[in-house]
Amino acid sequence: MTSTNSHGPLHGLRILDLSTVIAGPYASTLLADLGADVLKVELPGKGDGLRALAPHKNGVPLWWKVTNRNKRGITLDLHKPEARIVLERLLPECDVIVENFRPGTLDRWGITKEWMQKINPQLIILRMTGFGQTGPYRNRPGFARVFESMSGFTRMCGEEGGRPLHLGYPISDAVGGLFGAIGILAEMSRLRTQPDSNGQEIDVSVTEAMLRTLDFLAIEYDQLGATRVGSGNLSQYAAPGNIYRTKDGKWASIAASTQSIFERLCLALELQDLMHDPRFLDNPTRVAHREVLDEILSERIASLPLKELQHRLEQQQVGFSPIYDASDVMKDKHFQARQAIVTVEDDELGPVRMQCVVPRFSDTPGRIRCAGPRIGQDNDKVYGSLGFSDQDIEEMRRQGTI
Repeated sequence: MTSTNSHGPLHGLRILDLSTVIAGPYASTLLADLGADVLKVELPGKGDGLRALAPHKNGVPLWWKVTNRNKRGITLDLHKPEARIVLERLLPECDVIVENFRPGTLDRWGITKEWMQKINPQLIILRMTGFGQTGPYRNRPGFARVFESMSGFTRMCGEEGGRPLHLGYPISDAVGGLFGAIGILAEMSRLRTQPDSNGQEIDVSVTEAMLRTLDFLAIEYDQLGATRVGSGNLSQYAAPGNIYRTKDGKWASIAASTQSIFERLCLALELQDLMHDPRFLDNPTRVAHREVLDEILSERIASLPLKELQHRLEQQQVGFSPIYDASDVMKDKHFQARQAIVTVEDDELGPVRMQCVVPRFSDTPGRIRCAGPRIGQDNDKVYGSLGFSDQDIEEMRRQGTI
């Protein structure tokens, strides 16, 4: 499983990605962007379930191309006993396994922690599930909307007095993937300082990851007995903060959470009297009277076209952005200057554009080497490097093992 990558701070880290759809693959891709060598495993013939999710172009899954970029692709049916023969050769070449099957699934297939770490004692095992490896919900099927609902996140979205609102993107999968990547990096650091230790299992519950992201939710209820519900686009913790419609029918997001920014906003909008109004003297009083404040600001902003509003707010250094869609992102001069969207060559689609590597390193930057692979595109090369002959590979293919 020799890496061909010579870039990025994680060069030399080797990951076998057995996970599917988004959260687990997202975790390993974040590390692949930074130089890790990731070998992505899919079910023969069917491939990963993410391939079936929109959008597609001429049958090619576009989401897949980003979520599994910078990976080599092989197929292996882990249900089959013969898969263990393959894994016996792969595991010594790996530092990390990423999997997101329901708890106990790999054990039933004979792929236990004990078996894997007998082959490679320092193997790190990231187990990514909806609810974790323990507890009464451990075997429930998991989907992003479930995680977001149970964490309290969905209840906070939507208009005041209206029904809860799901986002148009499974944000909890990305959040879970971030926590998974952090877990791998933390365990790598521990093994570096304790080189005689065995690798650990890392239990990531995506629901818990989403809950942890909502920093104040639990302590607010514990100490104040308060529960959060939807408030539309009004900020629930600072005022003013909302999305405002301009004179020319455009939309702008404005946040003025600190006192100095609020005062600069008043200057920009020529509403200096608000700075001395006892209802708006500091953030707590503004939050208490946010509906009144927001009505005043909305009326004033509605009298200004977007470009004039932007000029005024930028002069006063007030946090502001027009509401972008993807076309606006592509055209934005700052994103262009930073190359936040980069072009990647793909053997199915030709040149494609996608987000850059985050974060950026000054001396060992990560890079995007390739878009997500075709199903099993690296089978012959990878299995050949493990010592399987052409006849062995063809026989495994005939049996449906790969």
